[in-house]
Amino acid sequence: MNTDKQDLSLKEAAGHYLASLPPEGRGLNQQEIYQFVRWFGWERLLTSLTPPEVAHYAERLSLSDTGYIKKFELIRIFLTYVSKRGWCKKNLASHLKTRQGKAKKSVSSKQDLPGTTLLTRQGFTELEAELVELNGKRSHAIDEIRKAAADKDFRENAPLDAAREERGYLEGRIKELEGTLKSATIIDEEQKVARRASIGDNVLLCDEASGEEFRYMIVSPREADPTKGKISSASPIGKAMTGRAQNEVIEVAAPAGKLLYRIKKIER
Repeated sequence: MNTDKQDLSLKEAAGHYLASLPPEGRGLNQQEIYQFVRWFGWERLLTSLTPPEVAHYAERLSLSDTGYIKKFELIRIFLTYVSKRGWCKKNLASHLKTRQGKAKKSVSSKQDLPGTTLLTRQGFTELEAELVELNGKRSHAIDEIRKAAADKDFRENAPLDAAREERGYLEGRIKELEGTLKSATIIDEEQKVARRASIGDNVLLCDEASGEEFRYMIVSPREADPTKGKISSASPIGKAMTGRAQNEVIEVAAPAGKLLYRIKKIER
């Protein structure tokens, strides 16, 4: 097929992109890229995608997912690739980047949410480890600010601006983690049989159309990381799974139509 022509379907563009990646990086990318393609339709022309549609794709996940940026960075790289190849005249990647600010705002605002935070034991441990790591990085950032501030020319002091921005991010994340851990309640993980899916459960889904299987762990928004299969209970798919039993079929709305998944197994 002549890939110089601008008439590629999303399926074809994804296939060429994945083939260009090294084998070790293909697996993780394939899951996220194929979810993106399936959302809009396999045979849809790449050139028919509009900036608003790409921007709104972010809404299929809860903006409170801590893995939000990681997930969409993979999609952004894919869209940048197709743009550089000339397969699409629009720079669609930029319309994913514009939503990152909203995602960060959502993350920072979570520290004001009242009540108890439900976490798995593993999630609690990981957040504790992250807090220790960030406290170390904060000390380093403070040192970097002192070094950069020694340059008296503040007009074009990019290192100072970068160090201040990094410290600001670290301070916000540390405050958020401290609040989360303080209000956390570890969910009961001793239950062997889960009749209905809930936070802490591992759920095996089967795409009714393709037969493709996906395994997710339902977690609280604060410990969600789609790249590790941890999906927020507040996301569309998380909401659809929660409270449902084995062998039930759930529906998730997408531009390409309703996506149907059967719950094959629920494990805790």
